Amino acid sequence: QLDNNQISCIEDGAFRALRDLEILTLNNNNITRIPVTSFNHMPKIRTLRLHSNVLHCDCHLAWLSDWLRQRRTIGQFTFCLAPVNLRGFLVAEVQKKDFTCSGSQSEPPSCSASSITCPSACTCSNNVVDCRGRGLTEIPANLPEDIWEIRLEQNLIKIIPPGAFTQYKKLKRIDISKNQISDIAPDAFRGLKSLISLVLYGNKITEIPQGLFDDLVSLQLLLLNANKINCLRVNTFQGLHNLKLLSLYDNKLQTISKGLFAPLRSIQTLHLAQNPFVCDCHLKWLADYLQDNPIETSGARCSNPRRLANKRISQIKSKKFRCSELFAGTYFPFIAGSEDYRSKFTGKCFMDLVCPEKCRCEGTIVDCSNQKLTRLPSHLPEYTTDLRLNDNDISVLEAIGLFKKLPNLRKINLSNNKIKEIREGAFDGASGVQELILTENQLESVHGRMFRGLTGLKTLMLRSNSISCINNDTFAGLSSVRLLSLYDNHISTITPGAFSTLVSLSTINLLANSFNCNCHLAWLGKWLRKKRIVSGNPRCLKPFFLKDIPIQDVDVQDFTCDGNDESSCLLSPPCPSQCTCVDSVVRCSNKGLRVLPKGIPKDVTELYLEGNHLTAVPKGLSAFRHLTLIDLSNNSISMLANYTFSNMTQLSTLILSYNRLRCIPAHAFNGLRSLRVLTLHGNDISSVPEGSFNDLVSLSHLALGTNPLHCDCNLRWLSEWVKAGYKEPGIARCGGPDAMVDRLLLTTPTHHFQCKG
Repeated sequence: QLDNNQISCIEDGAFRALRDLEILTLNNNNITRIPVTSFNHMPKIRTLRLHSNVLHCDCHLAWLSDWLRQRRTIGQFTFCLAPVNLRGFLVAEVQKKDFTCSGSQSEPPSCSASSITCPSACTCSNNVVDCRGRGLTEIPANLPEDIWEIRLEQNLIKIIPPGAFTQYKKLKRIDISKNQISDIAPDAFRGLKSLISLVLYGNKITEIPQGLFDDLVSLQLLLLNANKINCLRVNTFQGLHNLKLLSLYDNKLQTISKGLFAPLRSIQTLHLAQNPFVCDCHLKWLADYLQDNPIETSGARCSNPRRLANKRISQIKSKKFRCSELFAGTYFPFIAGSEDYRSKFTGKCFMDLVCPEKCRCEGTIVDCSNQKLTRLPSHLPEYTTDLRLNDNDISVLEAIGLFKKLPNLRKINLSNNKIKEIREGAFDGASGVQELILTENQLESVHGRMFRGLTGLKTLMLRSNSISCINNDTFAGLSSVRLLSLYDNHISTITPGAFSTLVSLSTINLLANSFNCNCHLAWLGKWLRKKRIVSGNPRCLKPFFLKDIPIQDVDVQDFTCDGNDESSCLLSPPCPSQCTCVDSVVRCSNKGLRVLPKGIPKDVTELYLEGNHLTAVPKGLSAFRHLTLIDLSNNSISMLANYTFSNMTQLSTLILSYNRLRCIPAHAFNGLRSLRVLTLHGNDISSVPEGSFNDLVSLSHLALGTNPLHCDCNLRWLSEWVKAGYKEPGIARCGGPDAMVDRLLLTTPTHHFQCKG
C-alpha cells in the first residue's frame, strides 16, 4: 500500500522483485507516467488501484489502456488528467489513436538520472555509503550501484523490505546495527554473493525468515546479537559454508534444533551466552557439539530447569539433559515440563505465544486469576494444560474459538467471576478438557448447547450459582462426566430424564437446593434409590411436612401436587402480543408501533420493526446484545444519536432505509465493528461527517442511494473512502452543487469535490 504519498515517478523495474505481489495500491499520489514494463513481473496481481493521480495520457501510456482492458476487474477508476481533451476519461476507455505525442515527446521519459546519486542524508566516497546516525526511518533507495559497503547503524529503521539490496551486486559489508528492525523480507539480501560481513545486532528481530541468508555464500561475519530472536529454523544457516564468526549472544533462544550449525564448515567463533536456554533432552546435542568443537567463547549457560540453572552448557554431562514424560501420551498426569513441548518443535520454528500480560506462567500452568479481567484472553500459549481465570469480572463467555488453539488444555477454572451467560460454541475445540470449574458465578440456567465441545469432560463444578431448574437437555452431550456438583443453587425441580445422558456419572452433589418435593419430583426419589451414585442425600424444602427429609427416603405416595404446582421448568419464552417469535427471530413489522414493545426475548438475534411509526431509534434496543440484524426501515426516524448502537457488538446488518434522516452524527455508528451491511437508502441525508464510518471495519456493503448528497469538499473524504473499498455499489448520486448533480459518488474523480469561496 503506497496510497497518500507524493510519488511522482516510477522507476523502470521498481516492482521487478515482487513476483508474488497480489495487491498494489498507489491512490492519491502525483504519478504522471508509468513505464511499460512496470507490471510485467507481477503475474499474481489481482488488485491494482491508481485513482486520484495526475496521469498524462500520451503515447507512452497507451500500453496501460490495453493492459487494463485485458484485466477489467483491476484498476477500475484510473483516470487521465492530461491532456485537456482526455481529462476525466477512464484510461481503459481511451482509444489507442487518442494516445498521442509531439515530436519532443517521442522518447519515453524516465526518472531523473540525478536521483541515482548519494542520498542527501549520507556521505559517499570510495564506494562506501555512510548514513550513520541520521535519523533515517527507511533504507535509502537509488544508491550508486557500484557500492561495496553501506553503513546504516544508529538510525530508526524498522523494516528491511523485499530486495532492499539486491541491485547492489558488489556489496561486501552491510551494517544496520542499533536500529529498530523487527521485520525483514525473506529476499532482502537475495543475490548478494559477494557479501562478507552482515551486522544486524541491537535491533528487535524476533524471527529469521526462511531462506534469508541462502544467497550469502561468501559471508564470513554474521552478528545477530542483542535482538529478540526466540527461534531458529534448522536450515537457517544452510549455504553459509564460509562463515567464521556467528553471534547469537543476548537473544531469547530457549532451545536450538540439532543440525542448525552443521552447514558452518568454517566456523571458528560462536557466541551463545545470555539466552534463556532450557537444558532438556532436546539440547543434549549442543553440549556434545560444544565439547567436540570448543568454539563457543561467551560462556553459554542453562536457564532452566532449576537443577541446571547457571551451569555452562559445554561442561554438563549428556545424561543430565532430560525431558519429563508430560507429553509422552495423551493424558497429562501432572503439570510440569512445558519446556519439552516448546523445544520439541524448534527446528520448524513452532512459535508458541508468550505468557499473556497480566498472567503468570509456570510450567504449563497459565494463571490469570484475580486480574479484574472482563473477558477471556484471546491469545494463550499452546502448551497450556491448566488455565486459571478465577476471581475476575468475566460476565459472558464469548464464542471466540479460544479453545481450538489449546490442544493440550485439561483444566479450566472460572470460579468466582460474574458469569451470567455462556454462548453456544464457547467451548468448541475443548475436547481434551477434563475439569471445568464454574463455582460461584451468576448462572440462572444451563443447557447442553453451552457445553458443546466438552466431549472429554469428567468433572463439572456448578456450585453456588443461581440455577433454578434442570431439564432434560441441560447436560446433553456430556457422556464422560463422572462428577457433577450443583451444590448451593436455587433448584426447585428437575425434569425426568435430566441425567440420562450422563452415562458415566458416579458422583452428583445436589445438596443446599430448594427442592419442591411434589409429584413432578417423584421420579428423582426412585432414580436415587436405583442408581449406585454418591449424592450426599439431597433433601426436600417443600412441602412443609417433607422439609429436610432426604428425597430418596420419601414414599412415592407423598410426592403430591395440589393443582397449582407447575408441571415442568420448561417455560415458554416470552413474546410481545404484537409480534411473532420463532427461535431467536422476532418480527414486529407493520403493527403501527410508536414505541418498542415490551417482552422481547433477551436472546433475540434478529428484530424486524419495519413499517411502523417510530420517530427515533428506541433506546431499549441497547439491552439486546445478541442482535445480528435490525430492520428499522419505513419508519419516521428523523435523527440518530451518538453511540446509539455501541452495545450491539455482534450486529452485522442495520437497515435504516426510507426514514427521514437528515444528518448523521460523527459517532452514530461507533462500536459496530462487526457490521457488514448498512442501509441508509431513501433518506434526506445531504452530508456525512468525516470519520463516521471509522469503526465499521467489517463493512462490505453501504447503501446510500436516493439521498440528496451535497458533493462539495466536505464530502470528498466519502468519495475517497467509497473508491478505496468499493463498498458502495455505484448507486448513490450527488444532489448538489449544480455542477455535480446526478454524478455517481463512486466514479466521479475525487478532485471534483470542491468548495467555493
